[in-house]
Amino acid sequence: MYSRLRHHSWKNKFRNALRGLRRALRTQSSFAIHVLIACIAIVAAAILRVNTVEWGLLVAAIGMVMVAEIFNTAIESLARAVDTQFHPRLRDALDIASAAVLISAGTAVFIGLCIFLPPLYRLFFGVL
Repeated sequence: MYSRLRHHSWKNKFRNALRGLRRALRTQSSFAIHVLIACIAIVAAAILRVNTVEWGLLVAAIGMVMVAEIFNTAIESLARAVDTQFHPRLRDALDIASAAVLISAGTAVFIGLCIFLPPLYRLFFGVL
């Protein structure tokens, strides 16, 4: 039996993954905004000299948002390929994927506040 799915080399797998990342950056303004915010958070963490645990939490939070956004983009792309007309189940799938991004972004904001507020408070008020 012939499989339509070909076995790809690791090189091709990485090439395809990077193509998907580029596609998400080029076609999804919200993904680009999340990347920008992630860069700002990384610079802020370096300037404020956060500790190793905080770096780990920050990287995990950034990764969580990026993964949610990429899955959301993939579901949007698949929904467009399946049907261009309104369908309640496609709408539900798209809304659920968007909710995942919202929850991950909200969690990342909370983590960021926990990491950045204490050193910012110390910086501006010299206490704590």
